[in-house]
Amino acid sequence: QVQLVESGGDSVQAGGSLRLSCVASSYTGSCMGWFRQAPGKEREGVATIYSILGSTYYADFVKGRFTISQDSAKNTVYLQMNSLEPEDTAMYYCAADHSRRALSYANFCTFGDRGKDYDYWGQGTQVIVSS
Repeated sequence: QVQLVESGGDSVQAGGSLRLSCVASSYTGSCMGWFRQAPGKEREGVATIYSILGSTYYADFVKGRFTISQDSAKNTVYLQMNSLEPEDTAMYYCAADHSRRALSYANFCTFGDRGKDYDYWGQGTQVIVSS
């Protein structure tokens, strides 16, 4: 059982930045992802990282604004978010795919059908971006 704890969510103005953190209780050695869900909307993938190779994958709407990274020594994954827009307002969740179901043949992690392939989830951290 892997426990994930997110932090770093806050209220910011448009154009601002935030860095989200996700601390895992143990090394997952697999796919780690950030997802988000806004009120009334479906959950969507934001970014993933394959822990072993460090390969990353981003949703199109990220447009180079967000960066996912990891500190393996600390079992921590980060999501640096710059140039935030009101449309980024959502609850952000960290997830781990311990079984590597989301791992693609090209050795990057997909969003696994909107996160359905991910085994473990954090409680979420709220991001609010005001215009």
